[in-house]
Amino acid sequence: MNTNKMKTLLLDVLFDFAGSLLIGISVNFFTAPNHMAPGGVTGIATLLNYIFGIPIGTMSFLINVPLMIVAFMYLGRHFSIYTLKSMTILSLSVDLVAKVMELTNQVGYNGDPLLAALMGGVLTGCGLALVFMRGSTTGGLDIVMRLLKRKFPHMSAGHLLFMADACVLISSIIIYGNIESGLCGLVCIFANSKMLDAVLYGGDKGKSIMIVSEKALEIAKAINNDVRRGVTLLNGQGAYSEQERKIVLCAVRDNQYPAVKRVVHGIDPNAFIIVNTASEILGTGFRPIELDK
Repeated sequence: MNTNKMKTLLLDVLFDFAGSLLIGISVNFFTAPNHMAPGGVTGIATLLNYIFGIPIGTMSFLINVPLMIVAFMYLGRHFSIYTLKSMTILSLSVDLVAKVMELTNQVGYNGDPLLAALMGGVLTGCGLALVFMRGSTTGGLDIVMRLLKRKFPHMSAGHLLFMADACVLISSIIIYGNIESGLCGLVCIFANSKMLDAVLYGGDKGKSIMIVSEKALEIAKAINNDVRRGVTLLNGQGAYSEQERKIVLCAVRDNQYPAVKRVVHGIDPNAFIIVNTASEILGTGFRPIELDK
């Protein structure tokens, strides 16, 4: 293995370990002590830990083993090896945090369950983001989702994960005998997803704007000069009028959109504007394009 590959591997392991420790703290200090099973394999392992007493990290690893075998068969060697690496580190870290808490007589947070759900979600989201940044995954339902997408390509990944998480939440209500466990678990999942997006894409979110106007050239120059954003002019034609005209296309950060709207209104109040939320914008003026490993 050459030096660059060794450095890359060490950095991958460092990110995995840092992210896994955050998830371990979330599980052992916030969610599990407050009877929450916030979705995923970790949520299933939390429920089985409550029933049988098997350590959550160990249980997560055991659940993931058959999934890893299937992943190796259908999703490829590269994905499987990277997932196995991160999955192992996560399982060890979760049990390590639990052992440290046991040795130091820590019992976890036992205050407001809603705060526990929020903190658990925030820590898990940050931890997963660190793992995903290096192009890896912690396995679990991500493997199931990828396999289901191969079988049902018309279904969105978000819907598939939501259905899986919903099953875990319903199970937590039954096992813990408390509807608040499921509701707090839902809050935790929501906080998790929001924090994950914020860490992974927070600096690169923005809006994609298309402007149809007879004064497209003037608007484009004003956006360049006043908002300091690049603009692309597209050729368009009205289907009804059959008139050819220019369409302004630009990408801006969220806080720049009001300025763009003011510019357009000042030049052509009758302009037609289409605004889409862009979860990620890459390129000049934003984050450089980087390929996943």
